Amino acid sequence: MKWITRSNVKVDRVACPWLIRRFIDPQAEFLFVREEELLDTARREGAIPFDATRFPAVKLNHRGERCTFEAILEDYELADPALHRLALIVRGADVNGQEHVSPESLGLRAIARGFALSGITDEERLAREFPLYDALYEFVRHQPN
Repeated sequence: MKWITRSNVKVDRVACPWLIRRFIDPQAEFLFVREEELLDTARREGAIPFDATRFPAVKLNHRGERCTFEAILEDYELADPALHRLALIVRGADVNGQEHVSPESLGLRAIARGFALSGITDEERLAREFPLYDALYEFVRHQPN
């Protein structure tokens, strides 16, 4: 499947591709475009749009105080408790005002900003940050409930 989101990815737009590749579609292809091109490109490419909060037509989006990572967990019925704990870290890092939901969130936010400032492409950000999400997943998976 093809998936599409806005370019210049940071927290949620890296965490969601990680979640999709690891737990939904290992062969997923990700497209990154300017926000104003998103819906047209999604239609043309047959891609599933995600994390485009300006567009109410995009189903996989922030929902209230929750981030897109959480919307994907809900819509794809991923019940793994570790993924739900990781979702809190992602939400706290991604959504201003939600930093309190996880003590790890501010660290993840700083790391994501560092990658964004490095000048590398969105594809390279995914390649470099996926191991970070693998590690965070293992961390929360081994935490007591």
